[in-house]
Amino acid sequence: MCEEQTVSLVDVLEEDEELEEEASAVLAGSDSDHCSYPQGYVKRQALYACNTCTPKGGEAAGVCLACSYKCHEGHDLFELYTKRNFRCDCGNRKFTELQCKLFPDKDEVNSLNKYSHNFFGIYCTCSRPYPDPDDQVEDEMIQCVVCEDWLHGRHLGCVVPDCVELQEMICESCMNKNPFLWTYAAHLAVPGAAVPVKEETGGDSNTDVPNKEEQVDDVIEPSCKRSREESSCRLKELQETGQKRVQSGAVFWPSAWRSKLCSCSTCQERLSEADLSFLFDESDTVLAYEKKGKNNEQKEQGHDPLMSALDNLNRVQQLEIIHGYNDMKTELKDFLQRFASEGKVGFTLDMTSDL
Repeated sequence: MCEEQTVSLVDVLEEDEELEEEASAVLAGSDSDHCSYPQGYVKRQALYACNTCTPKGGEAAGVCLACSYKCHEGHDLFELYTKRNFRCDCGNRKFTELQCKLFPDKDEVNSLNKYSHNFFGIYCTCSRPYPDPDDQVEDEMIQCVVCEDWLHGRHLGCVVPDCVELQEMICESCMNKNPFLWTYAAHLAVPGAAVPVKEETGGDSNTDVPNKEEQVDDVIEPSCKRSREESSCRLKELQETGQKRVQSGAVFWPSAWRSKLCSCSTCQERLSEADLSFLFDESDTVLAYEKKGKNNEQKEQGHDPLMSALDNLNRVQQLEIIHGYNDMKTELKDFLQRFASEGKVGFTLDMTSDL
């Protein structure tokens, strides 16, 4: 016989609250009413790709939250979560049969936008969709803070640490593209997270040591009155300790790790050339974006969304609807909480039922 799945009302309420908070954190940090294009390349925003308007084989394009609602309603959309420094493409040259309803006066292309296979609904090094109908393995997906691709935990080449939602991850590919990050990883990364799962296959074993072009000049630290000969670059100091780390697998970083990066002029130039200057910005993090979204949501608490639908009604009609709606919400909430507080009462989902 097929076992029945029992779900308690406590689980239902907690799951509903968790999903609502997650959606608020992602969406409340972006404008749902106005196209973000006039803001230029937005520091971080919720983005979508439209498979209906720009299918695979065409040019990659991304649209802001408001355009996903107003211009692409009913379309097949890929949710991209958030991306940094992106300008809305909706209605530009990449959309041959669609004009943006919110801000049609756009340049043909946004030359500074960065695209990946995510814009075609493909993720990870395995290049699979998410959710993947052919993948029966339960696995979380984690976003790299550099390339912003999403990778399966089992494809990171390391052990995923606990409380991963409070940490940032840089995938192995991005680490290898910027080898000086391995020096920081040896000193700043989450301990025990980078456990090698495969043998090193070739490559320069001394990538952690800067070559002649990467030598860091000594500079005077602003907070110190030491002479030029006595001061040094923090990255160079870390390199000189000789502390190493296996250069394999993704790397997880604890909160506030960005503040410990060397900010001398040479290191600033190094990160700028690698297009990594955002690592100096603590407010660039997804955690900071989500916090902003939650704060925006809290400011709007007390404003019932029903109110926006009452503008065209007279005062008497408004009061009747508001009283009825509030009574219904109160009774339903009391009913659910009364059962949920017992902690034992549940309802059964018959998995064999056709209903």
